[in-house]
Amino acid sequence: MIWPSHIFFSLLLSVAAVTNLVAGSLSGRVELRDSQDIAVRKRMDFSGVVVWLEPVNGSPAPLPAETAAKMIQKDKTFTPHVLPIQVGTSVDFPNFDPIFHNAFSNYNGQLFDVGLYPPGTSRHVRFARPGVVRVFCNIHANMSAVIVVLNTPYFQATPKKGNFLLDNIPPGEYILRFFHERATQATLDALTRRITITNGSVALPAIDISESGYIVIPHHNKYGHDYTDPPDDGGVYPAVRK
Repeated sequence: MIWPSHIFFSLLLSVAAVTNLVAGSLSGRVELRDSQDIAVRKRMDFSGVVVWLEPVNGSPAPLPAETAAKMIQKDKTFTPHVLPIQVGTSVDFPNFDPIFHNAFSNYNGQLFDVGLYPPGTSRHVRFARPGVVRVFCNIHANMSAVIVVLNTPYFQATPKKGNFLLDNIPPGEYILRFFHERATQATLDALTRRITITNGSVALPAIDISESGYIVIPHHNKYGHDYTDPPDDGGVYPAVRK
């Protein structure tokens, strides 16, 4: 007798075999050029570049239910500094510092303000549309991060060496795009290209991303004002000045 569970397991293996047969991959490496950042110039740190593929025809794979990501706050730093996610993902902002934080974004990627919250607690935000979300803390002016919300599941943020690998990609035509926070939009647009994915591996030559023309623009607090008062890191915030 063939048990139903055995039949189900065999079907799963068959589906996995077909998926592995038809899925393709895209690999490559980015290198940052013309940078004023010490980590790039001295340590060859090419991390934080977001690479993704958008299907030319059809819709991207649906997002699994209850998908979540995390951007922690520790040592007055958002980690990771650059976080790519798919549309519909909820991002948790746990506070691992012994002080208060207030993550917010007043840029047009998605407006949000989780409010002031104490050590050992967390807040979360669901990101419902694609865009670049620049994240700050209303208490600490030096804290910043970027969330890149994408309408595709095929993406990666590069590690230090700049390598990337996008796999399990259905064969078809795609648009390859890049985001780097210290590159101009014109530079990023010039890197956009059409890619054909088959059931094999596609390897790209090294891709240079220039930081020439990047200008640091000071940001304001969530009320649109300058950060004037030093933060009270004793954990007492009797009033928030608007």
